[in-house]
Amino acid sequence: MKRVEPTLLKDILEQAFRQCGDKDNFDRQRAAYLWMDVVGPGVNRYTTRRYIDGEALHVYISSASLKNELSFHRETIVRRLNELVGKDVIKEIILH
Repeated sequence: MKRVEPTLLKDILEQAFRQCGDKDNFDRQRAAYLWMDVVGPGVNRYTTRRYIDGEALHVYISSASLKNELSFHRETIVRRLNELVGKDVIKEIILH
């Protein structure tokens, strides 16, 4: 039996997603998951729901004042999410 170098699990998963053609959807869902890492635990405490619809991230915020504050930082949050994912998968954030 031929010996091969060990492969990272991350690389195996990426190859599997590429083969099944669903890598873009995986990346969008990953961006939604990374919301807490970008905005922090304080803002995430007021996040009640988030989901992806196409290239838009929908986020439900329970505090009106926080929702207003986040609306000023949409572009920065989108840029940071896309940086963490490694490509542009989110084009806009819609706050509810």
